[in-house]
Amino acid sequence: MKRENMKTETPCQVVVWDVLPAIRAALAKELVDNGVTQQEVAKLFGMAPSAVSQYLTKKRGYRIEFDDEIKASIANLAVDIQNGTVDDLSHRFCDICRQLRSDDACPADK
Repeated sequence: MKRENMKTETPCQVVVWDVLPAIRAALAKELVDNGVTQQEVAKLFGMAPSAVSQYLTKKRGYRIEFDDEIKASIANLAVDIQNGTVDDLSHRFCDICRQLRSDDACPADK
């Protein structure tokens, strides 16, 4: 077995390090653009406001650019959050991640 051809990064690692932060960044931007404060977004995400600021300034979660279909799903999630109709935020994140994978657009699969 040739060691130089071995890939040690798993698709799950890509999801955790790149995909989920990109979804959070896009969702944070959408919410803030729609009038939600950074503090409210931070509370929703269970993180410090400074982390939300880093998403908004592309210091975090900037490695992936989503296609229009994924952007629409994130925008719909933002609206549902603002309307108070989201029961399980983590489930909705998983839905978006599954959508990425089903569209053959998931960076983890490349």
